[in-house]
Amino acid sequence: MLRPINPPGPSIPGLSNAMLIESGRLLLLSGHVPLDETGRVCAPDLATQLDQVFRNMSATLQAAGVGFEAVARLTLYIRDFESSLLPVIREVRDRWVDVERPPASSLIGVASLFHPEVLVEVDAFAVVPG
Repeated sequence: MLRPINPPGPSIPGLSNAMLIESGRLLLLSGHVPLDETGRVCAPDLATQLDQVFRNMSATLQAAGVGFEAVARLTLYIRDFESSLLPVIREVRDRWVDVERPPASSLIGVASLFHPEVLVEVDAFAVVPG
């Protein structure tokens, strides 16, 4: 369904420059945030919040009949981003995505998100088999 496209030359480790959708239906995931099953923002650290976001995304993907292997694109919005946060972000993300075929990705630092305790929001495109 998905084929990574990585032309020769410099690239950022851990992501695909592009993902070609060869078949299937497009699933657009709205921004997922670190709310737990009670609707509260989980712990105040980035790693825990990002893991909760991916758990929430996994539930959405499963409801559509797929898993993270179907994700073609991720966009991460990180509040008060600093480059020192990148190892934490990659460590958590790499537990959820296929590191051999990582989705095309963007990371955007933002000043704030919808709730003052939220540090991260992630949206995605995935492909559901036809």
